Amino acid sequence: MIYLISDVMKRMKLIKKAYKETKRSSLVVYAILRFLVIICLILELIRGDFNNALLCLLSLILFVVPLFLQRALKFTLPSLLESIIFMFIFASEILGEINNFYGTIPFWDNALHTVNGFLCGSIGFSLIYLLNQKTKFMKLSPIFVALFSFCFSMTVGIVWEMFEYGMDVTFKTDMQKDEYVNVINTVELDPEFDNNVIKINGIDYTVVYDENDKELARFNGYLDIGLHDTMMDLIVNFVGAVVFSIFGYLFIINDKKYKLAGNLMTKKKGENI
Repeated sequence: MIYLISDVMKRMKLIKKAYKETKRSSLVVYAILRFLVIICLILELIRGDFNNALLCLLSLILFVVPLFLQRALKFTLPSLLESIIFMFIFASEILGEINNFYGTIPFWDNALHTVNGFLCGSIGFSLIYLLNQKTKFMKLSPIFVALFSFCFSMTVGIVWEMFEYGMDVTFKTDMQKDEYVNVINTVELDPEFDNNVIKINGIDYTVVYDENDKELARFNGYLDIGLHDTMMDLIVNFVGAVVFSIFGYLFIINDKKYKLAGNLMTKKKGENI
């Protein structure tokens, strides 16, 4: 126990040291959001909602992950990028999950996936741009660097959707949010089994029965099982990835005029971009 406490104290000192190495603006954002998460954690414990309390703890852990990574991998995050990451975690876990912004605010999930596509694009761009700058025997074209940034972001987005699907199938969650639809286009209802598309319009309501003809649920329209959510997530991730790829391309061809991509790039400690 004494060793564990000593280890925790040592890590806390490392965190504080990492804080001092970051810029003041991102520290202000971090301090405000951490305070709000702690308040939320206390409220959830008082209410006895331990699942939400665990989400608060997860958020606090995620807040310090960028600081640990910077120390472990010896790179620095720009203040702007770091602040966006902190706000993204807060918007996703605290506002989205605990306060149900996903369900009550239209397009909240879409907005976060767009930001995620943008952020992952910046990470992919940083990786290939810095490598391209250090490589002397080969220089990649600006279009290729921008394309790599786009592909990196989309790959992360696809892997995340695979994770959501795996969680839903394995642990019976609903990360791929269901949606009510009023139209079905399917070949499964073709009586001739000849791959003809059968269209059903104006679905007013659906009734679900079990094997004993007991009614289990009744709801308006037809319940889609996450396809629309998954595809919309990938589409808005695509938008975010494309936007950053354009900024990255412009930064390469004229870094004096188009500085946004440079302000969001990670770099090795002591290096200037």
